[in-house]
Amino acid sequence: MGILGKLFRWIDDNAEKSVIVVAYAVMTTIIFVEVIRRYVFKEQAAWSTTIPVYLFLWIAWIGCAYNVRRRAHLRFEEFRSNMGRGMQFSMLMLDAVLWLVMASIVLYYSIEYVQLLEMNWAIVPGTDSVMQWWFYMATPIGWSILILRVIQNAVEDIGDYRHGRPLKHSTPLTSD
Repeated sequence: MGILGKLFRWIDDNAEKSVIVVAYAVMTTIIFVEVIRRYVFKEQAAWSTTIPVYLFLWIAWIGCAYNVRRRAHLRFEEFRSNMGRGMQFSMLMLDAVLWLVMASIVLYYSIEYVQLLEMNWAIVPGTDSVMQWWFYMATPIGWSILILRVIQNAVEDIGDYRHGRPLKHSTPLTSD
């Protein structure tokens, strides 16, 4: 595998985790510093209560895509494991279709909302120039990544089904 292949593999394995860790670290740092500033120095940045909430959007939507890729989302695993192989495959494909339909709806409305925020120059409360749409881009970006992850899973599932390999249900945490 060439350097480009290794880079793509690294991105595939680590992109969501990296964004989540950075957003969480920034969010935690802001909260920690501002709590100390509030109680020790009796002052606080006006934006310190809004930026962490906006960063949580990135954690939530990118985390959603990550969990879809790991197949760690909510589903009725106990019920499905008692089904035949063909029915299990059908349920995996139904999952993919439902995810894609939901993602299409979310993408349509979230892009519309981000455009509205951008056109109205919506500023994060307590700041002079930090745009709200920068943070709200987490929704369409996260759901776009989720679409890619659903397609990746569906392609794997089709290959596994066609070649008689066991169908994947979830990826254990130890593989990270």
